[in-house]
Amino acid sequence: CVFRSNKFLYIQAIDDVEGKTLASASSREKDFAKEKSEAKKNLKIAEKLGALISERLKEKGINKVVFDRGGYLYHGKIKAVADSIRKTGLLN
Repeated sequence: CVFRSNKFLYIQAIDDVEGKTLASASSREKDFAKEKSEAKKNLKIAEKLGALISERLKEKGINKVVFDRGGYLYHGKIKAVADSIRKTGLLN
């Protein structure tokens, strides 16, 4: 699931059957705090977040995910996140 605010981007991997969050990542984390506030709005941050959540899921033994764009158009930052996850092999 993806949520996009005016300043930040949030990603969660949720197990729909059990209703539990498996992993999450956001542009508010310490890794991204060093970036300038305007940098939080760009596609590079979205790509890094996709790679970060993929890494966290692989650590937990998750091999496949389904992407929920959260009602947003599949364009820009949302597309960058999905493409980044797809590069890691979790998303077909």
